[in-house]
Amino acid sequence: MITVGCAGFAVPLTRYVKEFMFVEVQETHHSSPGRGTLGRWKRQGPEGFEFALLGPREVGQEGFREGKVVETALNMLGEVADELGSRTVVFIAPPDFPANKGNRAVVKEFLSNVRKRFDRVVWEAPPTWDADDALDIALEAGAVAARDPLAAGTYKAKFGYYRLPGPAGHKSRYEDPALEKLAEIVKATKHETSVWVFTNVDMFADAKRLKKLLKI
Repeated sequence: MITVGCAGFAVPLTRYVKEFMFVEVQETHHSSPGRGTLGRWKRQGPEGFEFALLGPREVGQEGFREGKVVETALNMLGEVADELGSRTVVFIAPPDFPANKGNRAVVKEFLSNVRKRFDRVVWEAPPTWDADDALDIALEAGAVAARDPLAAGTYKAKFGYYRLPGPAGHKSRYEDPALEKLAEIVKATKHETSVWVFTNVDMFADAKRLKKLLKI
């Protein structure tokens, strides 16, 4: 099963859900969405609509190390996940998080523990990390690693999660050749379930174009 969506609601939710059945909620990266917001999302989302949750930034700021700050952040995330019926959570490492032996061990332990709380756990390493090294750490912990398939390729796992940051950064859009190449990559993957999340400024339009190329 192939799922395409965006990092956040790039257009009003009522319009968004006419095109996509998945969104990566960005609000949980900064704070807990209010109950009114969560209730509105649930009401306006059609049956089967999936909310993945972006992990609180405090987790990465604390270096993925156990402590009161991380525990509080994870409890908040769990409450939102319960409210929205979310199965997937995504944790993004800060750009300056170094790829040393100690951090590798800490991330592996963190992902293993979080995996006990959520069905699917995704971790995105900084660009400075080796993509395959990050993937190995995640898989060993029962999680997966997000990556840009145009920059780092795909990987073998039952569940695949890919984030698409734009060909030249967040403010760039995907031109037709890049999107056509991406469509071929998506078709060639062997995941039982895969998610492709656009995070660039033109994500809504680009995601719609990919869906058209994939005929889904």
